[in-house]
Amino acid sequence: MKKLTLVLFIVACAFTASAQKFALVDMEYILKNIPQYEMANEQLNQLSQRWQKEVEAKFKEAETLYKNYQADMVFLTDDQKKKKEEEITSKEKEAVDLRNKYFGQDGELSSKRQSLLKPIQDDIYNTVKKVSEEKGYQVIFDRASSASIIFASPRIDVSNEVLAKLGYSK
Repeated sequence: MKKLTLVLFIVACAFTASAQKFALVDMEYILKNIPQYEMANEQLNQLSQRWQKEVEAKFKEAETLYKNYQADMVFLTDDQKKKKEEEITSKEKEAVDLRNKYFGQDGELSSKRQSLLKPIQDDIYNTVKKVSEEKGYQVIFDRASSASIIFASPRIDVSNEVLAKLGYSK
């Protein structure tokens, strides 16, 4: 942590020593003020909830099979027990596979998130880049993702300017 602080201090000194211009944006603030982003998030939440219910239903089926198996176990032959156990294992595997299909690293939710949010994020990035070029900023930091920014003057925050260029004036 101390090394990171020292490196940030040295970088800040280098920026001020060479009189380079820099600014801040607050990506959370910008995203909250873009209706498309809020709609995309809502769509993702609804999709996630629907898929979560499907996955939970599969796990519930496996649990029901297991409870029935436990209740009937004393009446079953060894072959029947083995068949029931395989059926339960198969149902659990189905549920796990479904969960991975929807929520896995390369799952459908991830793909949907990418398709809905990437265009919005690209527009913001291009607009920030345009503001940077117009105003002569060498660096624009994201205040929302940088925990090391303790204080910054509101004069160097260009978030509202980015929103205005995107067509969402504040």
